Amino acid sequence: MNHGNDDLPPVRLPIEDALDLHAFAPRDIPSVVDEYVRAAHQAGFREVRLIHGRGKGVQRGIVQAALERHPLVVSFHDAPEAHLGATVAVLGGPQPGTPQP
Repeated sequence: MNHGNDDLPPVRLPIEDALDLHAFAPRDIPSVVDEYVRAAHQAGFREVRLIHGRGKGVQRGIVQAALERHPLVVSFHDAPEAHLGATVAVLGGPQPGTPQP
């Protein structure tokens, strides 16, 4: 008897301007950040907040390393009101469906 979730389709969540990463395993954070940034850009967001928590800064480092190498991220910074518990990313690149020059 298979009790795994291998046969279940992926869950589709609405894309919002913030993503709380507490529910994700650290090993999954880079791919989650990549997919979220792409989906947020596709949805038309120009700025998003990734909530990673304060702790020892490990998750923050993983998130910011993923943002640093992401082609759709123009810049990122610590959200000042979150006391190092969240990172704000500014997204760039052409809007989806926009003709290229």
